[in-house]
Parts: sequence; C-alpha cells; structure tokens
Amino acid sequence: MSKWDGKAMSQMDFMEKDTVLVLDNDDNVIGSESKRGSHEFNMKQPAGVLHRAFSVFIFDKSTNELLLQQRATDKITFPSVWTNTCCSHPLHGMDPPEVDSPAEVAAGTVPGVKHAAVRKLEHELGIPPAELPLEKFKFLTRLHYWAADTVTHGPKAPWGEHEIDYVLFFVVKDKSEITLNLNKEEVEDVKWVTQEKLLEMMNDENLLFSPWFRIIVKKWVLGKNGWWNDLKETMETDKFCDFESIQRFDPPKEHLGGLGNAKPQFNDEAVGDSSKKQGAYGKIQTHKESKFSQLSHIDEIWSALVLLKIKPLKSNLESDFVKQTFNASDLEFCDDILCKVSRSFAAVIRQLPPTLLVDVLIFYLVLRALDTVEDDMTAFESNEIKIKHLMNFHKTALEDPAWSMDGVGEADEKRLLQEFPKCHSVYAALKPESKEVIADITKRMAEGMAEFVGKDLGQGTADVEQYNRYCHFVAGLVGEGLSRLFAASGLEDASMSDELFLSDQMGLFLQKTNIIRDYLEDYVDGRAFWPQSVWKKYSKSGDLGYFANQNDVEAKKQALYCLNDLVTDALHLVPDCLKYLSKLHCAEVFRFCAIPQVMAIATLDKCYHNEDVFTGVVKIRKGLSCKLINNTNDVAGVHAVFYKFAKSVAKQAMKAKASGFQDPSFDRTIAICQNICDLTRAEVKKQNTSFFVDCSLITCVGAGIYTGKIPIALSAASALIVKTATKSIGNMKTSAKLEEEKKNN
Repeated sequence: MSKWDGKAMSQMDFMEKDTVLVLDNDDNVIGSESKRGSHEFNMKQPAGVLHRAFSVFIFDKSTNELLLQQRATDKITFPSVWTNTCCSHPLHGMDPPEVDSPAEVAAGTVPGVKHAAVRKLEHELGIPPAELPLEKFKFLTRLHYWAADTVTHGPKAPWGEHEIDYVLFFVVKDKSEITLNLNKEEVEDVKWVTQEKLLEMMNDENLLFSPWFRIIVKKWVLGKNGWWNDLKETMETDKFCDFESIQRFDPPKEHLGGLGNAKPQFNDEAVGDSSKKQGAYGKIQTHKESKFSQLSHIDEIWSALVLLKIKPLKSNLESDFVKQTFNASDLEFCDDILCKVSRSFAAVIRQLPPTLLVDVLIFYLVLRALDTVEDDMTAFESNEIKIKHLMNFHKTALEDPAWSMDGVGEADEKRLLQEFPKCHSVYAALKPESKEVIADITKRMAEGMAEFVGKDLGQGTADVEQYNRYCHFVAGLVGEGLSRLFAASGLEDASMSDELFLSDQMGLFLQKTNIIRDYLEDYVDGRAFWPQSVWKKYSKSGDLGYFANQNDVEAKKQALYCLNDLVTDALHLVPDCLKYLSKLHCAEVFRFCAIPQVMAIATLDKCYHNEDVFTGVVKIRKGLSCKLINNTNDVAGVHAVFYKFAKSVAKQAMKAKASGFQDPSFDRTIAICQNICDLTRAEVKKQNTSFFVDCSLITCVGAGIYTGKIPIALSAASALIVKTATKSIGNMKTSAKLEEEKKNN
C-alpha cells in the first residue's frame, strides 16, 4: 500500500500517477488505468474508460443547506464548474484500502469509497479526517454516466468522464462542526445554499454545473420525493438506499461528442439489472477453445464417450456395507448436495471403496460448510462474530445433531448449512477414528481461517510465507486429514497418517493452481492471494490490478513475468506430489488422489505464459479432462501425464525466449521441468498402455461410426478398457483384492 501525498503533486501528476479502478458495466473491478488514460476521449476509446468515482454531499442540518464547490480554473477536466461538495475517485494501492469488494457494495458499507472521500475532502477542502468519521457517511446509490468536456474544451474535447459514481450524504448539526481550508489548486470557491438558492443558480445561464451533479440533483436530490426534503429520514432509514441496481444516463446533448465523437450509449435512465448476483462469479468470462479446436482432438471426444457410456468410475454408494451402515435418506441428501457444490469431486469420491467412501464424502461436506461460513462477507455483523462461529464450528456442527445455520451462503451452499442435521446423522454413524480425524482437521482449519478474517486481501497475501500458510490451512490440512482417513480405513499403510509434509504438499499444489488460474476472479471479489513479495517485482503501478490492463504493452509483459514466476513456484511441489502417490497401494485411493493432481498440472500448462489469465478464467478442455480421468490408473499413467505437461511448459518457455521474451524465471522454469521429466521418464519408457492407449480405442469407435454399429464398437472398446486397466494397475491393488488378502492372512 502507498501513502498518497496530494500536497506534493501537481494537476498533471494526478493525471499520470493516480491509478483508478477500471470497471465492467456491472461495477466489477477488472483492472487499473492512470487517471489520464481513463479520462482521455479519442477515436480508440470514444467515451474514455469506465472507472469508479464518488460524489459527496455535505449538509448543514440547522439551516438545511448544501455545501457546493466551484472547481478550480486550473483543473484539467471540467474547470470552473459548480458541483457537489467533493467528487473524485477511489484509487488502487491506497492505505487505508479504497477498493470495495462486491460483498461490501451489496451490504452498503463501502468503506473503500468512504476512505477515498475522507482523503479528498481533506485534500480539496482542508477538512480534517477527525471531523469525518466513516460511520456518518450514508451511501445511497450508484449511477453510470458519461460526458465529454465539450463545454470547456470545445466539440473536439480530448477529455471527459465515464464513471460509476457512488453518491454519499454527510450531515452535520451545524456548519461550524467542519473546518474549511480551501486548496486553491483544486477549489475556486465554496457556497452554502438552500434548495431555493440552488435552483436559482442552476437556472443562471452564466453559471456552469457539472453534468453528474445535474443528473443527481434532478433524479434524486430535489423534487417531490427528494432526498433533501427530509434529511433525518434519508440518513436514519434505508428508504432511499439502492445497493443493487445501477442507474444509467447519457449526458445532456451539449456533452455528447468529443474527440472520439461519442454517441449516446443508453436508453434514457436505463436501470441496471438488480437481479444479477454481486461478485465475480458469473461475471468474469471463461476462455474456451473454439468448437473446431475441441472437435479436432478425436482422442478426447472418445474419452468423453467412454466416461458417458462405459463409466469406468463406478459408484460404490449402493454397496451393502453403505446401505446397512447409514440412513438412506440422509445419505441421499449428502450425495445430492455434494454433486451440487462440487461436481468435479463427486465422481472421484463415489468410486472410493465402501469402507472409506462415506468418510471422505462427509469430510468434504463438513469442510465445505465451514468454508461457506468463512466466505460470506455480509452475513455477520462483525468479524468477531464470524470468528466465534468459525472457532466453535467443530463443536456446534459436529456435536449438536440439531445444529443448522440460516442466512449464510448462497444457493446450494446455503442449503447445505440449513439442512446440516442430515450430514450430522451420517457423520454420527462413522467409525470413531474417522470422526476424530474430521473434528480435528475442522478445528485446525477454522483456526487458520480465523487468522485471515479481517485481513485486507484486496492486494493479495503479504509474502510467500503468508501465501503458503493460507494454502496450508485451506488445502494442506485437507491432505493431512485424507491421509489419516486412508490409514484408519486399513486400505493404506498405517504410516500414511504420519506423512504430514507430503500430504501438505499435495494440497498446496492444488490450491496454488487454483489461485494462479483465478487471478481476475479473486481480484474482482476483493480477496486475492497472489503474494505481494512476488507481484510487486513486476507491477509498475504498485497495484495488483495493473496486470489486468492488457491494452498496455508493458503491463502485458510484466503480467506474464509474474504469472510464469508463480507457475514455476507451483511446479516445485510436483516431486513431492509424485513421491506421495508412489506410497499408495489401493487403486481406488490412488485414483482419488491422482486425478486432481493431473488436472492441476494440465491447468498450470494451460496458464503458463497465457495472457488470457488476466482477462478471464482459463480452463482445460473438457475432452482433455475426460482423457486424463480415463488414463489415471497407476503410477506409470500419472508419470506419463506429468512428463507430457512438464515438457510442454519447457517448450513454451524456450519458444518465448527465442522470440525475445526475457523471462526472469526462465532458468528456474527449465530446471524444474527438467527435474520432473527426469523423475517420470523411467515409468514413461516402461509403461505400455495408459496415456497412449487411445489409438486402439479410436480404432474401435471409428469402425463403429463407419459401419453404423456404435454399440458394438463401444462394447469392444469397453473390453479393451478393462484389459488395459488390468494391465496398467501394476503395483496397485483394488480394495476388493486387498480385502481378500486380509482374509487370507
């Protein structure tokens, strides 16, 4: 975070150095831009760049007057115009932070905007921050407007405003409560006015008023139901508050045009869609390959057919052991809600042996419920209350059969908490050893989450140590818990419960992959995790949002430097992950652990040196996911996958270097990729099926398609799959085989 010093900066300094919050039309922060770059109107950006702003209205309750300011004649944009008390922009990288999360906007708290208002009221009007307590600001609504500064600069004006503006009211008992000491470089004059005086001034053709002020006054402040009519009602109730919709306005005709010849963008006073969910979810685009590209991978199409028709991951939920041990109705709910909150994990959990399946299923749901409590930024009145719920979760949720929680989370996560007694019913029927593991990990994870509640993560974690610590609490502990459950089930060696370091590394590899991929989504949500000690080496603005400005050549280059650095860091976890997998004996447990790992290495390969990470969510092809699942049967198959993608990352790095890209992480990237290839090469050479069996499968389905006998082709392919899986298990044994050996011994 940086300390902003307005006294040491000129008007041009503000234009060049202030970094505003670039938005999409739904007010999600999607990047950053200089004040100059966002306010320029030209043919490339006719209406500038949409960014966040605020407008403060300070009232004297005793006289029912509003404090106006006249902008200084030396202001670059809209000089000499009369406007509300103060109007400016929240900035990136400020201390206190000025970037509000979607949850804070939805709740109407907007501390970031209020901090920005305090900063600028002191800078422009000299009002001391002590006279401006945050709790006295009332956030009322937002408007999306734009206007070319054609009145000042003429019809080809190079400047203008394009903002989503937050309207804030502030009321003092008497104007003597605030100290005014005008900054003449910012403010030409001020005036306290009544409603009648304001109308008189606005009707004076010799006076200029800012277009945003005219819109706000006309729409909300004056008139029959105007907010100014009853300041007590406006400030003490939520009657006029609207935190969901965004009102949209084109400017008066005299503010159309500019150097970019900007045209009207909205139907008059069009209202934003208030039904849209706040937050990044569903707002950030997902980058997908073209249909042609996906269809060109015939082997992946076949893999999808195999999963759909042959279903090699058989569910064990219908086994006699499961039916006889657990309440059928409650278990059905748990299985159903698992599919809804995490479809990707459902299949690999269901294929686990019956004596382990439900233990892992409940372990996952308990932690998902805990995560829902931690993630909800609006349900709790204070961080202290949230921390109390987190710290007691292992007792309330796991010891009280009737415990549930309402009003926390959204959609299926909310339902999970509302109907948690059904989960508890199944949890209560687990083996004592399993319940002990689940309760212990839940308690320790909650303690870790509590450590991060209240931390400002808008700019990521502080350093790599904190980055690793966060990943340990939310993922490494999961790995430890799973290892202990594997050992308790008897399906794996008892020593697995002591593999704490390797278990932690497995979790960190998955979590770091997700954090790298979700850069933009997390940044927009106001809870980012890229470590500042890494990204600040590359951000020229000192702000994490700098990398989202992909129109800037330098920002794009630095973004890739940072991305490649973090991918390389994650790849250093691979040797330990491979070591962990080599210790497993049960085929189903191995698949459960290995499938997420191969998905992660494929995702890192997709993210490496990929600028799409900074403009949306990058995902691997669904067909590739299916192929990875089908071929993750043993160590040889997994090593083949890691070998393939490590070589791919190295190839991309060398290609970038050959093109002149001077990546600071290049040597480290090549070294770890070489290490991974060395570790996996032996298994790849001796394995004779696994990742490369698809040619035979394609022959089967190809013949079926050509002859019109697809069912026959699938039948033949199914036999080949079974034969292949049997051959490729190698040192793996199915749970049935392990059980048989136990009985014989």
